[in-house]
Amino acid sequence: MEELIRTNDLVLISFVEALLRDSGIDHLVADQAISAVDGSIGIFPRRILVDSDRADAARRLMVDAGLGAELRSAPGG
Repeated sequence: MEELIRTNDLVLISFVEALLRDSGIDHLVADQAISAVDGSIGIFPRRILVDSDRADAARRLMVDAGLGAELRSAPGG
């Protein structure tokens, strides 16, 4: 899996999840359980991960949605 976005912004996470789900791109929001450790104050960012074989499509989707600045660097790039 490749990291697509890392953020503390729960609204952004929800929006990205909706975009990915509507496009049929499987994803995982990692580090959600850490909120129990930080007291739900959002110190630790969550990571949105996608399958490596769908990462390019997911990145294009984010750029098309105006979220290009939120993307993590692609591996090797």
